Amino acid sequence: MASRTVLRSEDATILCGDIRKPTGILESSVDLIVTSPPYNVQVDYRSHDDGSSYDEYLDFSESWMRACHRLAKDDGRFCLNVPLDKNKGGQQSVYADLTAIAKRVGWRYQSTVVWNEQNISRRTAWGSWKSASAPFVIAPVEMIVVFCKKEWKKRSGSGVSDVSRDEFLAWTNGVWTFNGESKKRVGHPAPFPVELPMRCMKLFTFVGDTVLDPFMGSGTTLVAARASGRKGIGVDIDPEYCQLAVRRLEKSPRVPATG
Repeated sequence: MASRTVLRSEDATILCGDIRKPTGILESSVDLIVTSPPYNVQVDYRSHDDGSSYDEYLDFSESWMRACHRLAKDDGRFCLNVPLDKNKGGQQSVYADLTAIAKRVGWRYQSTVVWNEQNISRRTAWGSWKSASAPFVIAPVEMIVVFCKKEWKKRSGSGVSDVSRDEFLAWTNGVWTFNGESKKRVGHPAPFPVELPMRCMKLFTFVGDTVLDPFMGSGTTLVAARASGRKGIGVDIDPEYCQLAVRRLEKSPRVPATG
């Protein structure tokens, strides 16, 4: 079933549907894909099973990354926010496995940003406490993997950058330190902060470019796009999350997109 349009404006489009199925988004039309997909750690997403087997999760990941590859321009970029690893349901090297899948479907690896969420205080499990028998090593970070479709040099778009000198110097350092987002404040079980897509947009796109989030959730990527003069497209399978994104956009500041 094709996606249903929930919102269409000059700088934002919200589609309720599955990115793996027809969405109406033109192929080779997207400048940047930035998203944090389900991590398969039993989060209650309402309309998505986040507790499938790991093999099923990898198959799911391959199918949506392949769909996104078709939508990106030849000089399009892809910023994938995923955990370094996971231990729910067994230890798995999520970052390494998803990076390999992205490369297999045609994405070209560029670099990785380590996002330091500073959430070490939330730890509740250490495995074998003060014993070498079975300790758990947990890194309080997430990864933002950066890819391009065919070429890294960006030739399309307005050519207008809005990243400042200080931002460029700070953000080209591959360790980003800022806090995560509150589930309660946003009303979504797994939101990421506006700071994450905003940095990706200002560093990797020109003003006026088109940015897609295939797992839009509460609409954070679209909020960042609107605030930075980009055009945002969000896709989500859950109708209530789509409406939540609409409400957030209604309250977000708008910068006219150019280019």
